Amino acid sequence: MANESRPCPCDIGDRFDYGGRGQEVQVGHIKAYVCKPAASSDKAVIVIHDIFGWQLPNTRYIADMLAANGYIAICPDFFVGQEAWKPSNDWATFDEWLKTRNAGKIDKEVDVVLKYLSEQCGAKKIGVIGFCWGGAAVQHLMLKNPHLKTGVSLYGVIRFFDDRSSLLHPTFFIFAEKDDHIPLEQVTLLEQKLKQNCKVDYEIKIYPGQTHGFVHRKREDINPQDRPYIEEGRMDMIKWLNKYL
Repeated sequence: MANESRPCPCDIGDRFDYGGRGQEVQVGHIKAYVCKPAASSDKAVIVIHDIFGWQLPNTRYIADMLAANGYIAICPDFFVGQEAWKPSNDWATFDEWLKTRNAGKIDKEVDVVLKYLSEQCGAKKIGVIGFCWGGAAVQHLMLKNPHLKTGVSLYGVIRFFDDRSSLLHPTFFIFAEKDDHIPLEQVTLLEQKLKQNCKVDYEIKIYPGQTHGFVHRKREDINPQDRPYIEEGRMDMIKWLNKYL
């Protein structure tokens, strides 16, 4: 977990042995994983990966879950060809690694993905979800991108954007009670700022007993005590998207 030498708690959790039902495509200057629903749909969700990158099987599993629920799901490489973090990397180098992968500087890539979804997939309503680094990116997009309808930030790193709270679109924030990286005091402060400044619908939910990454990096079949919360987090995410897309 997070300590002085490990500035992020993103140990890999349970790495899924999962191949994915979708396919990799080239979208402008970046690669992306795309999974489409069985029936045609004009609703799409951009999935923003965590520090382990767009090829992490766990994240593709969530993208496929979205497709099974009727959404075109796309997980682009927001590191734009740069290497994802590896569990074997030295955490002392993490801050330096992070400098070239800014969750607030993905607008160019998002524009390319929005164009692809609109022109190639027929998407008319587009939302976004993201995990950890990607959760912070969701907050960034909810603050400034007019073309997205809604967002779900899953244990997004609050400190990246803790000074801004005037969201443009309905946003759902999922946090874990025992997240070593995102203390509950930060969540409380975020809630206070949203109450003061936010004019759109939002919700913050803290899942008891859970740790960072629980929705996409724990397997319910080998974490029986966490299973209800893993499944609840995923269901809550889908319900929010269903409500606003």
